[in-house]
Amino acid sequence: MQTSPAATRQAPRPSGPENPDQATPTPSKHRRFGLPTATALVMGNIIGGGIFMIPAAVAPFGTVSLLAFVVLTVGAIALALVFGQLARRNPRTGGPYVYAREAFGDFAGFLSAWSYWITTWVSNAALAVAAVGYLDVLLPLGHSIPLEITAALAFQWLPALANLAGTRYVGVVQLVSTVLKFIPLLLVSVGGLLSFDSKNLGPFDASGQGWMGGMSAAAAILLFSYLGVESAAMSAGQVRDPERNVGRASVLGTAGAAVVYLLGTLAVFGTVAHDRLIHSSAPFSDAVNVMFGGSWGGTVIAVAALVSMVGALNGWTLLSAQAPYAAAKDGLFPAVFAKEKRGVPVFGVIISVALASGLTVLNFASGAKGAFEILVLVTTFTATVPYLLSTAAQLYWLVRGATEKVNGTHLVRDAVLGLGAFAFSLWLLAGAGYAAVYQGVLFLFAGILVYVWMAGRRRAG
Repeated sequence: MQTSPAATRQAPRPSGPENPDQATPTPSKHRRFGLPTATALVMGNIIGGGIFMIPAAVAPFGTVSLLAFVVLTVGAIALALVFGQLARRNPRTGGPYVYAREAFGDFAGFLSAWSYWITTWVSNAALAVAAVGYLDVLLPLGHSIPLEITAALAFQWLPALANLAGTRYVGVVQLVSTVLKFIPLLLVSVGGLLSFDSKNLGPFDASGQGWMGGMSAAAAILLFSYLGVESAAMSAGQVRDPERNVGRASVLGTAGAAVVYLLGTLAVFGTVAHDRLIHSSAPFSDAVNVMFGGSWGGTVIAVAALVSMVGALNGWTLLSAQAPYAAAKDGLFPAVFAKEKRGVPVFGVIISVALASGLTVLNFASGAKGAFEILVLVTTFTATVPYLLSTAAQLYWLVRGATEKVNGTHLVRDAVLGLGAFAFSLWLLAGAGYAAVYQGVLFLFAGILVYVWMAGRRRAG
């Protein structure tokens, strides 16, 4: 059972095998997500608006980028399986935060929660800004800053209102938006395969770096396509039967996203000529125009992109409140983050959307696009910190022998899986680049002041 607000003023009890009651939450009447909705949450959060630019982004490296996609998919599914195993051990809301704290203590748990929280609200600001760009295709805003700000804030606060209405409505919005986004993507993928012409593919190694160099360069761009694989684990407290469904949803959602990514990219590669694709600013629109003729592809893709981004904003808004909620329950974040209404951490949703809104207004009003892009780059680092700590926690429990008793074959399997997921997370971190890691560390360690304040108050109380 979750600790009470009063308990947040006390030193947290040890977690793990010595305190099994903490790892077994009491079922909540607000727990609404079944396997389909949890899977939609994972798929919807992994696939935002990036898919509509991926084919053009990796085209300069040639078709070796498809091989990079396959390798990354294997790593992402390994990470999803590890999250499923960790959720069976401790199916609490908070996912990576819970796993890091249980294995390594309060400070590691706080860093995981703080890092993940930064990722969610900065990413929401970025998604809202990108959504305005697609909206301009349908309803020209005339580069009016007030109109752009209004539209961006609407993209953020409408999903927030759905979240504040309760987890049932979050699930409905997520399921509907996921279905709506995948219909046009799958149609483009299938239509592209039917119109496929191998002459459009271009060379295998277009960059001239050798196939290993080209694959690594393409992977650096594609690595972050799978951020969101942890979505079901992060919201485990709102998932029915989380011991079973978190792992299933994580794997199914990741695999479903991978199929859409691979089919969509392959379809665009086979329908748009390579020399044109590498300069394309709307590769899916170009593919639709080739497949069906005319010039209406841009409108179709703009609608699909908006649906995709609204679904991602809905899911990430939910996640933005989950890590602070779990940390607040344990006294590591201010207690106000733990207050719920209709099963939703209300303050966490509101403050996260407010921070994202402030960053969005700054971006449009002051023209501080450089600063905004730096912050977005930082999230590529902050998103991977919880992954590394979670996979390290899984390896820790395997070393301790604290997992459920299994035969030697299963132990080897889990160890290989854990090491593979850790390597994938480390690859994500390396792919962020030196600047992102440097700035991300500063951003991450700024949260130490919050930890010091909360730890001091807890000890004083």
